[in-house]
Amino acid sequence: MARVKRGVTSHAKHKKVLKAAKGFYGRRKNTIRIAKQAVEKANQYAYRDRKRRKRTFRALWIQRLNAAVRPFGLNYSRFIDGLAKAGITVDRKVLSDLAIHEPAAFQAIVEQAKAALPQEAAAA
Repeated sequence: MARVKRGVTSHAKHKKVLKAAKGFYGRRKNTIRIAKQAVEKANQYAYRDRKRRKRTFRALWIQRLNAAVRPFGLNYSRFIDGLAKAGITVDRKVLSDLAIHEPAAFQAIVEQAKAALPQEAAAA
């Protein structure tokens, strides 16, 4: 049986891990045992936060919409209800962007949503 020397593959694996740990603090960037753990943990955080980013942005859009519809005498909940009743299907991301960059267009949408709501509830 021929002898197998594994230095090349180990070195390549180590290099890959250390490259991923570039920019880490202390021994986490240059000691393979610690760098390996740090990179693994970083990848867990990255995986988790790719999912979390979607939630975070949706929450941001909702906060922006709530703030944007308050001057029109509505709150977020009533606004979304009005949109549904008016048959307007625009997602929160686009609505939020409209509220910031196109106030006139957003105002028109708010007026339509407000008109679709029952009047006694809109006045309250």
